[in-house]
Amino acid sequence: MDCRLPLGGVVRRMLICGMHVHVGIDDNTLRADLMRQMSYFLPHLLALSTSSPFWQGEDTGMASYRISVFDNLPRTGLPPQFESWEDYHRSVAALTDLGLIEDSSKIWWDLRPSHQFPTLETRIMDVQPRLEHTLSLAALNQCLLRMLWRLRVRNQRWRIYDRFLIGENRWRAQRYGVTEGLIDFGRGEIVPWPELVEELVTLVEEDADVLGCQDEVQRMRDIVRGGTSAARQRAVHEAAQAGGAGNEERMRAVVAHLIEEFHTDL
Repeated sequence: MDCRLPLGGVVRRMLICGMHVHVGIDDNTLRADLMRQMSYFLPHLLALSTSSPFWQGEDTGMASYRISVFDNLPRTGLPPQFESWEDYHRSVAALTDLGLIEDSSKIWWDLRPSHQFPTLETRIMDVQPRLEHTLSLAALNQCLLRMLWRLRVRNQRWRIYDRFLIGENRWRAQRYGVTEGLIDFGRGEIVPWPELVEELVTLVEEDADVLGCQDEVQRMRDIVRGGTSAARQRAVHEAAQAGGAGNEERMRAVVAHLIEEFHTDL
């Protein structure tokens, strides 16, 4: 490995795959405003998508170890709370003007304005082996942004929480998926996922109706009831272990399970 490469040895661990969702917003001012508000929901999307509990044949204890790997890169994690599009543009220019990065495509936050398209790009989610869950997460993503836009045109907005606080929910999502709740900072308590998912479905009900994706959004309940891919992978691993399989056999069983889920949905 050439240690002179920009990312050095960190790039060796980039054997990961994320799910990115673009939502078209052609007004830069609106993109910057909605990015600040949408950050609150990034841990929710991560928790529902978690599908990477294993790394190099070992159970990491995480629901999304992919996030741990990706966070080794620079310019990752939750986006900063920019006050305006101009504020965002100045920050990017501080790096591009010095030649440190080519353009904003080298900024890999969990949520970012796309460099190539007039969109907000959500990047925090793990890839799904089930197509139906991919569609549901994409639908929830676009409905949340439409909900925030809807509030805005009614002269309302989602409360902006400090990146430090949202980061705590991001960690809980990364660690537990939907087996443990997330913090509701307004209520000052940890809300379990069966209650959280009902709140989310109700919150975007109007938007899902307009966008024609009610079925996809309501399928979020199935993810919470049946567990995310991370939970299903662990169940397969544990069943193989109970049957006396060695570690390599157990991991092969997990891979076979993922292939079966993928092909079943095609």
